[in-house]
Amino acid sequence: MTKRDDLLNVFKALSDKTRIRILKLLEEGELCVCDVVAALEMVQPKVSFHLGVLKEAGLIKDRKQGKWIHYRIDDSDIFRRFLILSVLERTPEDVIKEGLMVHGPQHAS
Repeated sequence: MTKRDDLLNVFKALSDKTRIRILKLLEEGELCVCDVVAALEMVQPKVSFHLGVLKEAGLIKDRKQGKWIHYRIDDSDIFRRFLILSVLERTPEDVIKEGLMVHGPQHAS
Protein backbone atom coordinates (compact mmCIF):
# COMPACT_ATOMS: atom_id res chain seq x y z
CA MET A 1 0.00 0.00 0.00
CA THR A 2 1.35 3.40 -0.92
CA LYS A 3 1.52 6.32 1.50
CA ARG A 4 -1.20 8.00 -0.54
CA ASP A 5 -3.50 4.96 -0.21
CA ASP A 6 -2.73 4.79 3.49
CA LEU A 7 -3.71 8.44 3.92
CA LEU A 8 -6.88 7.95 1.86
CA ASN A 9 -7.88 5.04 4.13
CA VAL A 10 -7.46 7.26 7.21
CA PHE A 11 -9.62 10.04 5.80
CA LYS A 12 -12.21 7.55 4.53
CA ALA A 13 -12.42 6.04 8.02
CA LEU A 14 -12.89 9.48 9.57
CA SER A 15 -15.60 10.51 7.08
CA ASP A 16 -18.41 8.36 8.50
CA LYS A 17 -20.68 9.42 11.38
CA THR A 18 -20.90 5.90 12.85
CA ARG A 19 -17.12 5.57 12.93
CA ILE A 20 -16.81 8.99 14.59
CA ARG A 21 -19.28 7.82 17.23
CA ILE A 22 -17.24 4.64 17.77
CA LEU A 23 -14.05 6.67 18.20
CA LYS A 24 -15.82 8.90 20.71
CA LEU A 25 -16.81 5.82 22.72
CA LEU A 26 -13.23 4.53 22.59
CA GLU A 27 -11.90 7.88 23.83
CA GLU A 28 -13.20 6.77 27.23
CA GLY A 29 -11.08 3.61 27.08
CA GLU A 30 -11.05 0.07 25.77
CA LEU A 31 -14.40 -1.54 24.99
CA CYS A 32 -15.60 -4.97 23.97
CA VAL A 33 -17.43 -5.12 20.64
CA CYS A 34 -20.58 -6.06 22.57
CA ASP A 35 -20.34 -2.77 24.51
CA VAL A 36 -20.04 -0.80 21.26
CA VAL A 37 -23.04 -2.68 19.83
CA ALA A 38 -25.12 -1.86 22.92
CA ALA A 39 -24.05 1.80 23.02
CA LEU A 40 -24.82 2.38 19.34
CA GLU A 41 -27.93 0.19 19.34
CA MET A 42 -26.79 -1.39 16.07
CA VAL A 43 -26.46 -4.99 14.96
CA GLN A 44 -23.10 -6.64 15.57
CA PRO A 45 -22.16 -7.26 11.89
CA LYS A 46 -22.63 -3.57 11.05
CA VAL A 47 -20.54 -2.47 14.06
CA SER A 48 -17.87 -5.05 13.18
CA PHE A 49 -17.69 -3.65 9.63
CA HIS A 50 -17.06 -0.13 10.96
CA LEU A 51 -14.52 -1.40 13.50
CA GLY A 52 -12.75 -3.18 10.63
CA VAL A 53 -12.53 0.04 8.61
CA LEU A 54 -11.08 1.88 11.62
CA LYS A 55 -8.60 -0.92 12.26
CA GLU A 56 -7.55 -1.10 8.59
CA ALA A 57 -6.87 2.66 8.72
CA GLY A 58 -4.63 2.16 11.76
CA LEU A 59 -6.88 4.20 14.04
CA ILE A 60 -7.76 1.42 16.49
CA LYS A 61 -6.22 -1.80 17.81
CA ASP A 62 -7.90 -4.94 19.02
CA ARG A 63 -7.06 -7.77 21.35
CA LYS A 64 -8.81 -11.02 22.04
CA GLN A 65 -9.64 -12.04 25.60
CA GLY A 66 -11.39 -15.39 25.69
CA LYS A 67 -14.30 -15.15 23.28
CA TRP A 68 -14.42 -11.34 23.45
CA ILE A 69 -12.61 -8.86 21.20
CA HIS A 70 -11.71 -5.56 22.83
CA TYR A 71 -10.95 -2.37 20.91
CA ARG A 72 -9.00 0.75 21.82
CA ILE A 73 -7.63 3.78 20.03
CA ASP A 74 -4.15 3.13 18.63
CA ASP A 75 -1.85 5.74 20.15
CA SER A 76 1.27 4.53 18.34
CA ASP A 77 1.02 7.00 15.44
CA ILE A 78 0.99 10.65 16.54
CA PHE A 79 -0.40 11.85 13.18
CA ARG A 80 -3.40 9.51 13.35
CA ARG A 81 -3.97 10.34 17.02
CA PHE A 82 -3.91 14.05 16.21
CA LEU A 83 -6.47 13.54 13.41
CA ILE A 84 -8.79 11.64 15.77
CA LEU A 85 -8.57 14.37 18.39
CA SER A 86 -9.12 17.09 15.79
CA VAL A 87 -12.16 15.39 14.27
CA LEU A 88 -13.76 14.63 17.64
CA GLU A 89 -13.14 18.17 18.86
CA ARG A 90 -14.84 19.64 15.78
CA THR A 91 -17.78 17.22 15.64
CA PRO A 92 -20.98 18.67 17.10
CA GLU A 93 -22.03 16.97 20.33
CA ASP A 94 -25.48 16.09 18.96
CA VAL A 95 -23.87 14.08 16.13
CA ILE A 96 -21.71 12.16 18.58
CA LYS A 97 -24.52 11.48 21.05
CA GLU A 98 -27.13 10.63 18.40
CA GLY A 99 -28.25 7.12 19.18
CA LEU A 100 -25.64 6.50 21.86
CA MET A 101 -26.85 4.64 24.88
CA VAL A 102 -24.68 4.62 27.96
CA HIS A 103 -24.64 1.16 29.49
CA GLY A 104 -22.31 -0.64 31.80
CA PRO A 105 -20.14 -3.44 30.40
CA GLN A 106 -22.20 -6.17 28.74
CA HIS A 107 -20.08 -9.08 29.99
CA ALA A 108 -17.83 -10.07 32.83
CA SER A 109 -14.15 -9.62 31.93
